[in-house]
Amino acid sequence: MKKLITIIGPTAIGKTALSIALAQHFNCEIISCDSRQFFKEMKIGTAVPSNLELSQAKHHFIQNKSILEKYTVGDFEKEGIAKLNELFENNDYAILVGGSGLYVDAILKGFDTFPEIEKSVREEVQSNYEEFGINYLQQKLKDLDSKYYSLIQSENPQTLQNPQRMMRFVEVCIGSGKPYSSFLNKEKNTRNFTPIIIALEAEREIMYNRINQRVDIMMQEGLLQEAEKLYPNKDLNALQTVGYRELFQYFDNEISLEFAIEEIKKNTRRFSKRQMTWFKRTENTVWFDYKTDLETIIKTISDFI
Repeated sequence: MKKLITIIGPTAIGKTALSIALAQHFNCEIISCDSRQFFKEMKIGTAVPSNLELSQAKHHFIQNKSILEKYTVGDFEKEGIAKLNELFENNDYAILVGGSGLYVDAILKGFDTFPEIEKSVREEVQSNYEEFGINYLQQKLKDLDSKYYSLIQSENPQTLQNPQRMMRFVEVCIGSGKPYSSFLNKEKNTRNFTPIIIALEAEREIMYNRINQRVDIMMQEGLLQEAEKLYPNKDLNALQTVGYRELFQYFDNEISLEFAIEEIKKNTRRFSKRQMTWFKRTENTVWFDYKTDLETIIKTISDFI
């Protein structure tokens, strides 16, 4: 079996540097699964690897899409697996790196299969959401799939506030005539590789300090100007992202720039906590302190191999 060395962990922990070092050691290429680094218009605010870093190892799925394109996790799964199959033709190893847990799972495990939903159903759900808001979607899911609604409420309550996810749940219920949960936990797609999952962590105070420093660096590098260029498209799904959302509020004269920057730091810290919660549930993961020397990590991977 081919080996997919997978590097996960919260934002600003050092995943990029480790992925490049491992790619150089194992002489292989990198698949990025950061769901916002796909977009070419979003460079500074998503901490895209620098040109120097990109030159040190071959990367895929970095700034390869436009925010104007519709790009789903399902699309990424298909393209990512196709790219891995291509890489594995000539190499026994590849690197997967990113902080987007859902996108990591898409590659490692795949997703449940859902029926095709007619366009008219999607349009009706979208129209009702626009007219009645998120409460409509929440009540509809509660009526059509109370089991799944309760599961979300207990395990991942912020999903109930995510209109894209909620519209998907409701449209599947309506379009198929079955609860969304009835399609879950079926047989997943098989994979032709073995994942070796490495995770980085640090004490919370250290993580938070690293995040605060990163935001300050982003502002120095021109995040404000980048967000200003993107402001006309602020309602696009890709831009509902920490670092841009807060600056859009500043442009709307809702908050001061200083407050926006503090909000970016606060919301990024909250995001890192959610990442840790997600990744701590990932099975067969070896956790390392972010300062662990490269040789120790390489030895762990080599022992597994």
